[in-house]
Amino acid sequence: MKKSSIIIISSILVIVLIIGAVLLVKSGREPKERKLQTAEEIQNMLNTIYSSENIELPQLDIATIDVTDEAQVSTFTGLKSNDNVEELVISVPFINSQAYSVAVVKVNEKADIEQMKQEMLDNIDMRRWICVSAEKLYITNYENVIFLVMSSEEWARPVYEDFKNFVENDIGKEMEKSESTDIELPPEMYLQ
Repeated sequence: MKKSSIIIISSILVIVLIIGAVLLVKSGREPKERKLQTAEEIQNMLNTIYSSENIELPQLDIATIDVTDEAQVSTFTGLKSNDNVEELVISVPFINSQAYSVAVVKVNEKADIEQMKQEMLDNIDMRRWICVSAEKLYITNYENVIFLVMSSEEWARPVYEDFKNFVENDIGKEMEKSESTDIELPPEMYLQ
């Protein structure tokens, strides 16, 4: 084999190795596509968040809500209508006296997501439990999926941050609300 042939083959190998290395580095930096279009994908996302060691949460149930049930949709989201809602997955404690609720709402492509998030923020009942109320509410979206969590700051904030990490901070406008956990008693209940 001639020296010039060896140089050509070596040059080609070097070029192939460089291109391969560049493609490998580039593919490692591309964001992962997070599909959250089905109830199963949303449930898997919640299970991933809950498997994080960032926080110890109560024992939780994850369920898919029938979106044709307007009362259920309203209870868990604060939305006045189930129009534009394609999927609703919720997560609540097994013991209902703990103020914790997550609602993940997949909306159709023509929906006004910002308007729906605002409606949720304005209408969700942060005191829907018998003896407790949520002190903090966080809402954002990833593409056409709205994520809402409400609970104590201790539970709500880490779950919200884990959602943002799950979607690699590719989120829409963030909204939050605080609720006083003080309960006002009627005057006749105070000691005199």
